[in-house]
Amino acid sequence: MTTSHYIAGRWVEGQGGDCISVNDPALGQPFAELMAASAAQVDQAVAAARAALPAWKATSASERAGYLRGFAEQLGQRREALISVQMRNNGKPRHEAEIDLDDAIATFNYYAELAAQLPSKNREVPLAAPGFTARTRLEPVGVVGLIVPWNFPLVTSAWKLAPALAAGCTVVLKPSEVTPLVEQAYGQIADALGLPAGVLNIVNGKAETGAALSNHTGLDKLSFTGSNSVGSQVMRSASAQCRPVTLELGGKSAIVVFDDCDVDQAVEWIVAGITWNAGQMCSATSRLLVQDGIADALLPRLQAALENLRVGNPLTEQVDMGPLTSQAQWLKVASYFATAREEGLQCLAGGRALDRDGWFVSPTLYADVPNDSRLWTEEIFGPVLCARRFATEEQAIAEANDSRFGLVATVCSADLARAERVADALEVGHVWINSVQAVFVETSWGGTKGSGIGRELGPWGLSAYQSVKHVTRCLG
Repeated sequence: MTTSHYIAGRWVEGQGGDCISVNDPALGQPFAELMAASAAQVDQAVAAARAALPAWKATSASERAGYLRGFAEQLGQRREALISVQMRNNGKPRHEAEIDLDDAIATFNYYAELAAQLPSKNREVPLAAPGFTARTRLEPVGVVGLIVPWNFPLVTSAWKLAPALAAGCTVVLKPSEVTPLVEQAYGQIADALGLPAGVLNIVNGKAETGAALSNHTGLDKLSFTGSNSVGSQVMRSASAQCRPVTLELGGKSAIVVFDDCDVDQAVEWIVAGITWNAGQMCSATSRLLVQDGIADALLPRLQAALENLRVGNPLTEQVDMGPLTSQAQWLKVASYFATAREEGLQCLAGGRALDRDGWFVSPTLYADVPNDSRLWTEEIFGPVLCARRFATEEQAIAEANDSRFGLVATVCSADLARAERVADALEVGHVWINSVQAVFVETSWGGTKGSGIGRELGPWGLSAYQSVKHVTRCLG
């Protein structure tokens, strides 16, 4: 796989100095490799997007909508191949890989519909002053750089690519070096649809490639999803150019369980919130706040549920949870297990790496974790759940909000008025009530505090790639 970069409508070989090994995390072994793009190739990709911009933004909204529907249809036609890649390169169980693909398809279809409605969004603006008229134009922001992570490839790129194309932007997409394969489908689809050359460009590489893209003066906007440490670097790059940036960063989210909950239902919601994608989610509800009256009944059942999860290779076994996606992440999670032992935390389940090939860890539960523990305050990005008890609603809200992050939260209560009240009080971007983490393309995604800047999905995702222009005319 040497022709791994899609630039100006052509597949080209990487000319960078890095060879990227693509691994099967269930085996801990590489199964493909590709050469990274050089800085010169990043320049070529940005130049191609810049050259394609005038014609692309001049296309009709209905024409852009047609291309987006084509992306959705083509993703569906590649269904089995894309699911297989997600399972092999990410270690996702089949049911998770299927949902990822369905999410990407739904995203392209949704923004196709919004694109088709764009002409109606240009409107006259009533003015109080006589003798003038004014109208609003929504224009594409321009050439955008999209940098996406390894935990939800295909999905996160769809969340960015679909609204950017719908708005009339041209793009340079940089996938994660950990999971570069599945995004190649977008270049293949662009070829199949006859998307004009330069509208979509894909460059692969490691941190150097990402830095070359985020520092590039030819971009009009950056959109990044990933860690806070890299996000701060992307933000510095954007600030040097005084250009807009969307950042979807980390989380240390709370799930609040009140004592009027059905215990078994609560356990289902808790387990899903910490073990989906092996806990490798910025939205993982890794802080469990459980009310005193239900804690003694819930924690043993939660312990049993985590211990009974089937963990293994999704390509050869029926599993509930696969491996961690990279060796680096496996080592990071293992370091937190060591920290937990040093801190003397009470481990009810897991707390160890599994003795088998690949990068597997056990679903883990720690009880009565102090709120100054590193495991309570830091994002681990693995299936590691920390539990604390609370007495009152006010205490639960205060402890849930006591975090430098503010991405999501879950509230579990049979008292719906209370659940809604608590949801309104939580300092986060998205709250689920009595639910698993169901994410719909019509809703917004993004957080407060250290969890990022801006919103994706819904109409907010489209507006992130639009610039507002007013035209005012004197009638005299």
